Amino acid sequence: EVQLQASGGGLVQPGGSLTLSCAASGFTFNDYNIGWFRQAPGKEREAVASISSAGRTYYTDSVKGRFTISRDNAKNTASLQMNGLRSEDTAVYYCAASSTRVYLWGLSEEYEHWGQGTLVTVSS
Repeated sequence: EVQLQASGGGLVQPGGSLTLSCAASGFTFNDYNIGWFRQAPGKEREAVASISSAGRTYYTDSVKGRFTISRDNAKNTASLQMNGLRSEDTAVYYCAASSTRVYLWGLSEEYEHWGQGTLVTVSS
């Protein structure tokens, strides 16, 4: 059974940091591209960052320089290090996996497996 388990969310003050983790099982992790998406209340889901199976990284403009995506193929995990958090980063964050070799990293349709989401709240 394919599973993606996102964790690490919580309440953090503006300017603070959090690291989200995505634990994968049930598929060959190193063959998959991993993406992080988020959905804020009343807004559409948006792509945040992605790391390809080859380790190439992609970020949406609003998080460049603040967020870092990484993966550990030996542990079947991916992480999203978030620094300099802002109130507008408040959302439910989801990790997802895509087996497409050449993929459009920002399109949710490219990802066939999704985790359940973890809530990040940035507030003083």
